[in-house]
Amino acid sequence: MITKIDINSESFLAERSKTESFVKTVQGKRGWVNHPNAEINESVIVGLTRNQMIYGTRYCPCFMVQGDTKEERREADNRICPCKPALQAEIPNEGRCHCGIYCTPEHAESVRVEEQAEIVAHEHSRGLSKEECEAILRERQIDADDLEALLEARKIGFVTFNLVDVREWNEWARKRIDGTDYLIPTTSFYESIAKLDDQKETPTIVYCFSGSRSAQCQMAMKDLGFAQVTNLRSGIMSWKGEVLRGE
Repeated sequence: MITKIDINSESFLAERSKTESFVKTVQGKRGWVNHPNAEINESVIVGLTRNQMIYGTRYCPCFMVQGDTKEERREADNRICPCKPALQAEIPNEGRCHCGIYCTPEHAESVRVEEQAEIVAHEHSRGLSKEECEAILRERQIDADDLEALLEARKIGFVTFNLVDVREWNEWARKRIDGTDYLIPTTSFYESIAKLDDQKETPTIVYCFSGSRSAQCQMAMKDLGFAQVTNLRSGIMSWKGEVLRGE
């Protein structure tokens, strides 16, 4: 069953305020700053709050939480914010944690410059042949430009595939890629994926916020017998195309 959490409810807003204070405290102690993209920060804050309400722990929202019980989740060594990989490797080496909520000031400034340059330079005018579409769908991972081109090709009948969002309901309702066919949340993945049992031969593209949860779902779907499953590298974070909002 898909869990629907009302992000405007009093209980959620109260928990969100605690999460925001927690993140600011961590940033202040470490000398980190927010990601320059406000939507990334918003998504991570909401995700941390959601996990706190569901699991009682601020698990990293960019990864599928493994384990049905507290003991199993502890054994699975799920990422808890701020997670060890971020502290030990990601931020020292890359200037940001995987989710992006914690950045060094230097990294944040470089991202601002890059994003402005991309806005100026970006011009999407790529048309794909049927053969190119089929070749891309055989790839293990694709980028946002590939997906945008595939969605355009699907509109004119060059290719058939399912686009699956594996984030949670509140993330999907807030913003999803225009052209998404199914919501299969990671918190109810094996129950929800059953609706696609009769479509295992249809190529499938999965996405989440950053590409991590969807990569885990990609592997699970291959184990379940799905013929072709492709992951959107960097997730909806990298998407510059049309989006839908609301239920």
